[in-house]
Amino acid sequence: MYKLLIRPILFLFDPEKIHYFTFSVIRLTAKIPGVRGWRRSTYGIKDERLEQEIFGLKFKNPVGMAAGFDKNALILNELQDFGFGFIEIGTVTPEPQVGNPKKRLFRLKDDQGLINRMGFNNDGVDKIAERLKDSKTNIIIGGNIGKNTTTLNEESAPDFIRNFETLHPYVDYFVVNVSCPNVGDTAKLQDKDFLVGLLSTLIEKNKSFKIQRPILLKIAPDLNNGQLDEVVEIVHDSKIDGIIASNTSVDRSALKTDEERLAEIGNGGLSGKPVRDKSTRVIRYIHKKSKGAFPIIGVGGIHSPEDAIEKIKAGASLVQVYTGFVYEGPGLIKGINKAVLASGVLGKDSKEKAIESSETQKEMTHA
Repeated sequence: MYKLLIRPILFLFDPEKIHYFTFSVIRLTAKIPGVRGWRRSTYGIKDERLEQEIFGLKFKNPVGMAAGFDKNALILNELQDFGFGFIEIGTVTPEPQVGNPKKRLFRLKDDQGLINRMGFNNDGVDKIAERLKDSKTNIIIGGNIGKNTTTLNEESAPDFIRNFETLHPYVDYFVVNVSCPNVGDTAKLQDKDFLVGLLSTLIEKNKSFKIQRPILLKIAPDLNNGQLDEVVEIVHDSKIDGIIASNTSVDRSALKTDEERLAEIGNGGLSGKPVRDKSTRVIRYIHKKSKGAFPIIGVGGIHSPEDAIEKIKAGASLVQVYTGFVYEGPGLIKGINKAVLASGVLGKDSKEKAIESSETQKEMTHA
């Protein structure tokens, strides 16, 4: 029903406007008696075999909503009705900011992708923290944090610290976002020494709290093997808890969308099906290089249950969706969870065998 009836109507309108219109519809319909219960029974799956304990947190299932969808924590209660195991808010910055000029969100229908240059538009950490404080969700919430656009890269550490300290009582894990292509020059933020220093500082701040939150780093899908080796070293040296692979891509190669349209759209981060293979490659490489030393959350181009299974077989412990949710609809979450149950990939032995099998098949393909 979604792909045949609802999506064609939604896709007639500006992507950003329809994004917030959809928020309003989800929120308003949730107030109708019985709707939330219907959503939970339609899209949710309760099964102990789906449960995952990762970096000390118990996820009811391995499928999450990626950062960027509900930046400001506006519909957390409503989103959990669609069967998600966790939701990541943000990217959150210390001060509110409007982001980049509009238009800044574009559909690539032929590629089933999106290009965005939103620019960390959000309500600011104080307002979002108050909203989280008043929410009554019983789902794991991640806080994706970044710096304000006006903050110089070399002076950005206080921005991350303020976000961390303000959100700490209200989120279950943190994601340090230094890989977004839509907030100017991030070269300094991705420098190894800078990152180790920043992450180590957050680790120390974490120790001052009675309950310590897991800290993850979100990385780009366009990194080469040498840069991925550095990522593994950063995790080891800073002692953070894991990686999210991956953010949006700046690569425009092999797209079906014509060059004229891409030139008209301009710069921005590419998500959706075109980044699926890039993201999976990054996951597979980091998992193998690190010998599975830390958890990886896999995100990028998941439009089907098979895409999610591929990420898990490559080494991801959890997966996230965003663009796939837009193109495929809420049934995608249930479909992934059913496929995970059918495949048995979450068991440790099964996962290791799946990764080994995936590597062997890859080697045979390129032999």
